[in-house]
This record gives sequence, C-alpha cells and structure tokens, in this order.
Amino acid sequence: MKDEETENGKKPKIEKETGAVIEFIPLEEEEKTEESGAGMAQKIISSGNKNKEKSEEKGSLLSEGKKSGDEPELEEAKVKEASEEAGRLKSRLHKKEAEIKALRKERDEWKDKYLRALAEMDNARKRLEREREEFTRFALSDFLREVLLVVDNLERALASRDEANGRLFQEGVVMIYRQLIDLLRKLGVKPLEREDKKFDPNVHQALITEEADGIEEPEVAEYLQKGYWLHDRLLRPALVKVLVPKKNP
Repeated sequence: MKDEETENGKKPKIEKETGAVIEFIPLEEEEKTEESGAGMAQKIISSGNKNKEKSEEKGSLLSEGKKSGDEPELEEAKVKEASEEAGRLKSRLHKKEAEIKALRKERDEWKDKYLRALAEMDNARKRLEREREEFTRFALSDFLREVLLVVDNLERALASRDEANGRLFQEGVVMIYRQLIDLLRKLGVKPLEREDKKFDPNVHQALITEEADGIEEPEVAEYLQKGYWLHDRLLRPALVKVLVPKKNP
C-alpha cells in the first residue's frame, strides 16, 4: 500500500470486488476530522451540561416559587397554632387563679376560726383564773359570818356593861374584841361605813320602817346591826331602821 501512495501523500482509490470505489482520506484530514468530531462532541457535552444546569436552575426556581407560595399558609398555620396555645394557657391561668382565690378564701376562714378559738381559750383561761381567785378570796364567807355573830355578842356585852361588875372583866372583853377585829381585817373583812344617810338597798336591809315628815326619799335612821365587806364584795348587809316619806291621806 505504501508503494502505491502518491507523492502528495494521497491514497489511491481501491476498487473492491463489488466495483465500488473507496476514497482514502489523507491522514491530516482524518486527524482534522477526528479533532472536529471531538470538538463537536465537546460542544454537545457542554451544551448538554448547560441545558442540565438550566433545567436544574429552572427546577430550583420552581421549587423556590412553590416554597414561597407555601410560606403564607405556613405562617398562618403557625399563627393559628400559637393563638390556640395562648387560648389554652389563658384558660388554664384563669382556672388556676380561681383555685388560688378559693384557697385564699378557705385560708382566711380557717385563720378567722383559729383566731376566734384562740380568743375563746384565752377568755376561758382568764375566767378560770378569776373564778379561782374569787373562790380563794371568798371561800371563808360562811365561817366569817359565824365569827361576826360572836362579834355582835361582844359588842352588845360591852354596850350593856355595868361599872359595878368590875373593870377587869370589861378590859378582857375589850381585848378579845380588838383581837377578833384585827383578825377579820387581815382576812379582808371590813365594816360598812355609816356616814351615808341615804338608804341603799344594795348594802342596807330595812328591818324597821317608819313614816316621817319632811323627807323626800328613804333615809337610814339607825343602824341596828353592822354590815361588812369581804374585799370588794358585800359579805352581809347592814340591818337598819328606815324613815320613808309620809303618805298623804
């Protein structure tokens, strides 16, 4: 074949058995053709890549457009959900506030009951102490009444004494009387004052009553028996003779 090449490097036409003529392309043109084909292939690949990029970009834009179109709905859904949650929290808050209010009311009621019970206990304690003190102070009332009868007899004896009976007896009786009065005074017994002439039914007991002229209200005319105090309580009233206003006929 090399022998048959021409000077210009072109291959001669070879006739096959079919009689067709085959044209041989020079090497340089074949290389150019290959380069052209490679370039064309590169252009096709580049064009395909660009179309793919455009397609992907278009898809991305469509996807972004779809996403941007869904954003208002998502925002609305979020707002709705937040609103519902706020409503639920508000409802729970009102419920808790009502429970707190009820508990505070119950607490105040129990506190009031406690303070009342505490005050009642304190009053009961004070009352018991006062009653015990009064019992201690006035426990001898009955005994002292009997002692006063002795005092009365001694006073009568002294009032009706006879000078001829002897001074020693009189002095002895006087001594006993004074000792007894001192004892009663130590026990808290003291006689009722006689200065007030006005009749007081709280401390006087009318044994004799007489009408009299020139008076507008009852008056004590005479003390027949002394009255006595035991501390600040009346031990026995004084027996008195009372004058009352005279009734008009």
